[in-house]
Amino acid sequence: MPQEKILKKTMLTTRELVLLALLTAVVIVLQLLGAFIRFGPFSISLVLMPIAVGSALLGIIAGGWLGLVFGIVVLISGDAAPFMVIDPLGTVLLVLVKGTLAGLAAGAAYKAISAKSKTAAAIVAAAVCPIVNSGVFVIGVYVFFLPTITEWSLAAGAVSAAAFIFLTLIGLNFLVELGINLLLSPTIVRLVQYGQNSEFRIRNSE
Repeated sequence: MPQEKILKKTMLTTRELVLLALLTAVVIVLQLLGAFIRFGPFSISLVLMPIAVGSALLGIIAGGWLGLVFGIVVLISGDAAPFMVIDPLGTVLLVLVKGTLAGLAAGAAYKAISAKSKTAAAIVAAAVCPIVNSGVFVIGVYVFFLPTITEWSLAAGAVSAAAFIFLTLIGLNFLVELGINLLLSPTIVRLVQYGQNSEFRIRNSE
């Protein structure tokens, strides 16, 4: 009956919202814990794995939401403090945009590849997340903070501002974040497959 279909559709939507809420909580907790793990001046983003999982299970918009939450927690935790004293508005925009785009891009990558191979799609989404996160950060640094970064690079004895950005600001952090996501890719794949199999069973029981 129509009412039963509406009810079941609502229940499925509620299930997805609950999962999104759980992943949001995981993002918040992991980012706060990650603030204590540092390689260089900034903390490691442990939240990129749940963002990749969320974008694969729940879609592009959910990935964007989880990325946005990641950015908000970064601002609240004070991890962006070195840049806040230079350009508060630029810092807020950069942190929120890079997190959101990382989630959106992971979701888009998964959607583009999943029809051919869900395993490959999950692995690519796991890799895309840190690549976009760090890539947008580099662009934002050039747009908002280049004069200050140039001063920092000179004080640090770096060859150039670009070398300082890639080797000091993001170098090791990016490699660690990418390595963690790729190392945990099998886990991401299993979580995605389990979530999709559960959804399949629910739909077939309707």
